[in-house]
Amino acid sequence: MPRIKRVTVSGVVLEQEIFNVAPNTKNLKGAVPKPLVERTAEEKELYNLKQSLKRFIRIVNHNFGPAAYYVTNTFDDEHLPQDFKEARRVLDNYIRRLQYAFPGMVMVAVMGRGKRSGRIHIHCIISGVDEKTIREKWTHGKIKRIEPLREHNYYNGVDHGRDYTALATYLFNHWTPEQGKGRRWRPTKTIQQPDCKKPTFPKRRYSMDKPPVTPKGYILVEKRESAHYLGGYLIFKYVKIPPSAAEPDTKMLC
Repeated sequence: MPRIKRVTVSGVVLEQEIFNVAPNTKNLKGAVPKPLVERTAEEKELYNLKQSLKRFIRIVNHNFGPAAYYVTNTFDDEHLPQDFKEARRVLDNYIRRLQYAFPGMVMVAVMGRGKRSGRIHIHCIISGVDEKTIREKWTHGKIKRIEPLREHNYYNGVDHGRDYTALATYLFNHWTPEQGKGRRWRPTKTIQQPDCKKPTFPKRRYSMDKPPVTPKGYILVEKRESAHYLGGYLIFKYVKIPPSAAEPDTKMLC
């Protein structure tokens, strides 16, 4: 069974995945690890959810940096939507107003409910728009939070630079079943897809102890393996760190 190495670049993050594919696989670029056994409906749903989260993390990392804003939009009593369908219309109109002012703006948004209040709110990551416009174009309540994305993000004490995995995961998990099936986030058409390189056939056998050569300009920050797929699955994560390092930002998401 052939073994391939797939490299994906998402902003400052580079990932190398190594896994087996069937001998008759024609589309190597779209190949995914094959599970060892037939999965139940619940296992398939969980697998698809993990794949969707991985795509979203890569999209966030590929499109945004410290020049972008993390924004929390809340509704006042007068404009509080009764359901997510209504909230989606409000969000779409908000995006159109921002695009009219800044046609090249880039944005992803998610909707959710407050754990305590139960009120619908919206989280956005917006690039290419100034803070004043972001506030002015929201006419349904208050902008509870607006702040630039961090230059340095720390995971397990390691500086991952502009790796926004934690923020992306936090936003992704805002989805609730009442929002209906489909994509969990609302992107603008200006979103760029991560750079997925053409898969190659490794010249040697990789392992957790013998990872691929670290690409020039990157540092290895994470490595994982799974035995749930035919031949196993390995992923090595690297990040490109700016020359100047900063102290950890301990401010927590809420």
